[in-house]
Amino acid sequence: MRWTLKPKPEASAIKELAQQLNVDEIIAALLIQRGVETFDDARRFFRPVLNDLHDPFLMKDMDKAVARIEQAIAANENILVYGDYDVDGTTAVSLMSSYLLSLYPNVATYIPDRYNEGYGVSYQGIDFAEDNGFTLIVALDCGIKAIDKVAYASEKGIDFVICDHHRPGVEIPDAAAVLDPKRDDCTYPYDELCGCGVGFKLIQALASKRGQTINDLVPYLDLVATAIGADIVPVTGENRVLAHYGLKQINSNPRPGFKAIINQLQKEELSITDVVFIIAPRINAAGRMKHGQHAVNLLTETNINVAIGYAAEIENFNADRRELDQQITEEALEQIQLMNEQERYTTVVYRGDWHKGVIGIVASRLTETYYRPTLVFTKSGEKLAASARSVKGFDVYNALDACKEHIEQFGGHKYAAGLTLKEEQYEAFKQKFEEVVDATIDRKLLTPEISVDAEIDLNSITPKFYRILKQFAPFGPGNMTPIFMTQHLVDTGYGKCVGSDEAHLKITVTQNIPSNTGARFSGIGFNMGDKLNVISGRKPFSAVYAIDENEWNGNVSLQLKLRDVR
Repeated sequence: MRWTLKPKPEASAIKELAQQLNVDEIIAALLIQRGVETFDDARRFFRPVLNDLHDPFLMKDMDKAVARIEQAIAANENILVYGDYDVDGTTAVSLMSSYLLSLYPNVATYIPDRYNEGYGVSYQGIDFAEDNGFTLIVALDCGIKAIDKVAYASEKGIDFVICDHHRPGVEIPDAAAVLDPKRDDCTYPYDELCGCGVGFKLIQALASKRGQTINDLVPYLDLVATAIGADIVPVTGENRVLAHYGLKQINSNPRPGFKAIINQLQKEELSITDVVFIIAPRINAAGRMKHGQHAVNLLTETNINVAIGYAAEIENFNADRRELDQQITEEALEQIQLMNEQERYTTVVYRGDWHKGVIGIVASRLTETYYRPTLVFTKSGEKLAASARSVKGFDVYNALDACKEHIEQFGGHKYAAGLTLKEEQYEAFKQKFEEVVDATIDRKLLTPEISVDAEIDLNSITPKFYRILKQFAPFGPGNMTPIFMTQHLVDTGYGKCVGSDEAHLKITVTQNIPSNTGARFSGIGFNMGDKLNVISGRKPFSAVYAIDENEWNGNVSLQLKLRDVR
């Protein structure tokens, strides 16, 4: 692990903000690192309000999108709400379809089959629209590169309204409207929305034409918060407001589909982390193991008893997904060891019978293990399909773009992408991808980095300090959980390995410095049992950690959630 201490803001700026807010200077420094530099910034950060959301009509083509949907409603046209099979896509389809159905009955949903159609807008989906009399498709979380498909639909008299957040290609599809804040010609003030977020802006615009206010749309924000967490977009600016209110909705008045999942969990209050690791994998499991439409059925169901049935079905999909993911990860690790892939700057593996629905998860697991830009391939019809994952700081999308002569189709983000290619191109692509990464990656990025916000003494950790830290939530890219470093720690003799296989490290520490007032904290390091020798025998050591609460026998205390020790 590389420990990288973030630069400390200027002392005068820290002092001024600490005085304005009446907070500890460490808190003030953490805020400035997050771009919170004034009292007003802090008000927006700690007390997000829905009125901080931008006017949706600032987005390029929003007026056209609203006009085309209004025209469809006025002319009694059939509207097909189309979206990808992942969490962002299925939540976006659920949001858009349920809002449109509140206005108008002629609305249906379509999620492409991961295996027969693949990612994004498909010819099969357009043919379905034609066969069933749909004349308008609202595409969510996909479509920005569907130039040929939009033209094909147009020939059949079907219009598209596209709501996407992926990077556009050189050409924009010739649709009735293309909403994408990443368009070069779009001056919308915030370009980090997820696909469901762009969909929300469209319903916000439609609602404003009907005299509805933002408060009327709060019930949809549970879907938006889930997509923000699952799609790993920055939890800054507008996304922070949407996530904040969406989490409130999940915890106070969730839709029946979420309620049915939460009922199985025995958890009182869900954080964005819970949404990412508990709700999102279950929604994703539908598209991975069976069909994404099952997720839409769950998320749009209004009857709690029916929703409970759907949630049980999805729970089974998720259990199957976990089993497959574990099996394929083991097979992939075996393949890497046989090929001595550790000597390369990339990890690229392929087996024709691997389940296409879990290769993205497997790619993430391999990235965690070997910390290299990673691709996991499987057979998909006549072609090979892959999921790509990257390491922090390296843009895998750009690396794939540099290999495009070997690729049929690709799309995605800086850290996660998907592609298809012809089987005969596999070896040439693999070689080219290795060459591109070798030539462009900074070698230090191949060692996992822990980004440390501040070095502090144990004395600084007080209940008030932690209460304010908790208000930094919701956490995510752009506003990660604060990580601290403390030196001169000594275990008080209670350090030991815990867990069924003794994989975890449990410690109780104090700080060996003159100014220590006796502060003593317990700490837990998951999967850090091999570090016991670092802290034993009262040897001084340093630790990086987050702070959280530990509840045991009804007692709540602060503890250090260890990330590394040395």
